[in-house]
Amino acid sequence: MKRRDFLKSTGLVAGASVLGGMSVARGANVGGDDVIKIALVGCGGRGRGAVADRFSAKDNVKLVAIADAFEANAKAAAEAFQNMNPDGVDLGDRVFWGFDAYKKAIDECDQALIVTSPGFRPIHYKYAIEQGKHVFMEKPCCVDARGYKMAMETNKLADEKGLTVVVGFQRHYEPQYMQMVEQIKEGKIGDIMYSRVYWNGDGIWERGRQEGDTEMMYQMRNWYHFNWLCGDGIVEQHCHNIDVANWVHSLGDPMGKNAHPIKCNAMGGREVRKFPRFKNSGHRYDHYVCEFTYDDGSQMFSQCRHQGNCWNNVSETFYGTKGMGGPGWLDDRAGNQVWRIDRNKPENKVPGPYQYEHHMQAKWIREGVKHNDGWHAANSSMTSNLGRMAACSGKELTWDDAVNKGADEFPYDEVAKWEKDPNLFWETNPPVMPDTTMPVLPKEGEVIYENSVPVPGQWKWHV
Repeated sequence: MKRRDFLKSTGLVAGASVLGGMSVARGANVGGDDVIKIALVGCGGRGRGAVADRFSAKDNVKLVAIADAFEANAKAAAEAFQNMNPDGVDLGDRVFWGFDAYKKAIDECDQALIVTSPGFRPIHYKYAIEQGKHVFMEKPCCVDARGYKMAMETNKLADEKGLTVVVGFQRHYEPQYMQMVEQIKEGKIGDIMYSRVYWNGDGIWERGRQEGDTEMMYQMRNWYHFNWLCGDGIVEQHCHNIDVANWVHSLGDPMGKNAHPIKCNAMGGREVRKFPRFKNSGHRYDHYVCEFTYDDGSQMFSQCRHQGNCWNNVSETFYGTKGMGGPGWLDDRAGNQVWRIDRNKPENKVPGPYQYEHHMQAKWIREGVKHNDGWHAANSSMTSNLGRMAACSGKELTWDDAVNKGADEFPYDEVAKWEKDPNLFWETNPPVMPDTTMPVLPKEGEVIYENSVPVPGQWKWHV
């Protein structure tokens, strides 16, 4: 496939001005006018960023509803959005909070921006598609096998309804990645033998307990530290690099419906983020090393780490029978240049990927184009979970076993209770609870979770 044909097939030819003069496709909005009504579910930093990125498309769009589990977050975000873009905001009394707030916001819109903590994402995605809404959602799409299967079923429904789904794996909207994939597909470095992907960095944020917090409130504020909410760093963050590897290792699967490895062995643990140095450190690991194998025998070697004062690297490199390369470059086996991206070409001067993915979704909605990132996004999210499960269990796990037998991280069976009485949500004990059995108890106000940290060889990964 020639380069321009490839870009046309993915809808990624036009630059920042793609929206001019377009009419809204039938069914693009419920109001029958030219305005696309958007709603935000999840008012944290990334949620606010998603709204700003959506506004950057210069589309005829109105933010008509927002939702967050926390009342203070929802109200603060409403004020911030009004100051950000007064002409683009029409919230009225559509500022919702609580467990069931997502439904109230989604019901008001044409396009839902789902930017909650990842454990809730399959539920929110499913509801939005069932209601016939276009969806932008952040990655990852799930934190366990049940969430993955829910996301894949929702992808089918989205296709049946002709809805657009864009996921925040923004490397799919960067010319250096798109063109690298095209060049590899054309055989410039031969058949892919293996890849190396990294997200090794320092630490992450941590929020203290607030007076009056229940355990659920505390964990929701610190969602990155609990696997039932984020899937751990390998799922929440390193999934970006793993997604690119799946993309390249599965070049014959452009929608990514089967873009995943077939097995994984791994190791990991927590050497830094643990008691007593980090008193409120959750129960997540701080490093993973994984070896994924694909059905053609090629392999992906993966590392991620949250440890300060160490070697940092965030990258993806691919090794073929004739050469090697990464985003924006390819060399032969002797180190000679095979290809470099020409950043001066007009098609490469697009907005940043966080903005461009929203620009393109607005274009697809208005043109009535079916586009669904949900397929590759769900598979890459589950690939990351496969790595976590292999490391935490100390077992080599197959894809099929992980998907068909994987234990729940998120408490899906509690959702029905919370929907009947949303107030129960804040009073419910989350799946991970503080450790009260330590020989030396922490000081008042310090809470530790060492009893919940997975131990390889003992942790039960399956139902």
